[in-house]
Amino acid sequence: MIVLPQILRYALRANDINRRAAAQANKPEPDPAPVVKFFNPLGAQTWLATQLDEDGDVLWGLADLGFGCPEIGPWSLGELSAIRLPFGMSIEIDTAFTSDVPLSVWATWSRRTGSILWTDTLFRGSPPGEPPPDL
Repeated sequence: MIVLPQILRYALRANDINRRAAAQANKPEPDPAPVVKFFNPLGAQTWLATQLDEDGDVLWGLADLGFGCPEIGPWSLGELSAIRLPFGMSIEIDTAFTSDVPLSVWATWSRRTGSILWTDTLFRGSPPGEPPPDL
């Protein structure tokens, strides 16, 4: 089972609460930066989460299953935790991941490059807070 550290859980829940509050007030939805990155240590599958539903299971963010077409949407933390990989491995949290880039920018660039991993490489080569140069 993937255990979300409490600080990440709070940040994910806060983003969900802010999104719901904006929707109720008929304001534009916030575009937060991803809070947590999940990855397959044996493959290209990567998930960037910005929100966690009040049920504690449904995450929202950018999912890249390694087929070249990252998509924004929901997924289940429980289902992610149930994935069993060879050698007794499982999906992991990237504890070194940080980002101040909004999810919409991650999605745009990930679709251009074909993966979250390539986009992460581009972002790491750019000055902080700035998107990478045009491809």
